[in-house]
Amino acid sequence: MSLAMAVTAAAAASMVAVSPAVSPCPFVVVHAKFAPAAEASSHKAVTYNTKLVPVSAKVVVVEFLGKWHGGGEYRHHHQWQGAPQAALTTPSPTGTPTSPSPTGTQTSPSPHGTQGEGKGTRVMVWVRGLKANHTFGVHVHTKTCGTMPNDAGPHYQNVKDPKQPSTNPKYANPHNEVWLQVTTDKSGDGHAMTHVNWRFRDSQARSLVFHEHATATHKGHAGEAGSRVACVKVPFKG
Repeated sequence: MSLAMAVTAAAAASMVAVSPAVSPCPFVVVHAKFAPAAEASSHKAVTYNTKLVPVSAKVVVVEFLGKWHGGGEYRHHHQWQGAPQAALTTPSPTGTPTSPSPTGTQTSPSPHGTQGEGKGTRVMVWVRGLKANHTFGVHVHTKTCGTMPNDAGPHYQNVKDPKQPSTNPKYANPHNEVWLQVTTDKSGDGHAMTHVNWRFRDSQARSLVFHEHATATHKGHAGEAGSRVACVKVPFKG
């Protein structure tokens, strides 16, 4: 079973298993291979720096809506060390993920808010074939990917900073934005997950952008992570 198929199957099974009294939690799964930036119009993922994110490297992005009822709670930037199907059910998974399918996007048919009391958003990402032993700052952005790195627009913020670009840690932080930190292993594979206690505004979060280094947190530079090196189109649910 491919990585993307395993993620999708585990997502549906986990939501039913942990919350049998309600419908499955809405989710989005995007799996793709990175293509050259010039092909942004016809591909779900593009690279702007082929040294850090080679063409044909693979990515899977998953979004869950609602409260996580099983397997315990996770923390920001928790780094999984194993297969995604295990990561969906336990904080300490083991194993080795298989290769993701080349392309595709899947969304659940469940209505908004069916998971009950929780209104949060959980975003997960898996990568394969990126630069080895490297840390990427990864953020949700407001616009979709284009041929140029800046086409994805600014970071999505739950409470918008009136001053843009936003580098004030009051607004540019992992609780008001969606930040992930992906550190690859010697093979160029990596995983990351984060959770926020709010949901995206409809159609205002459209991509996941990989930056060249880890995200800064200090005043005047909060949220900065270097140049944009790759982008994935994700139709995040609100």
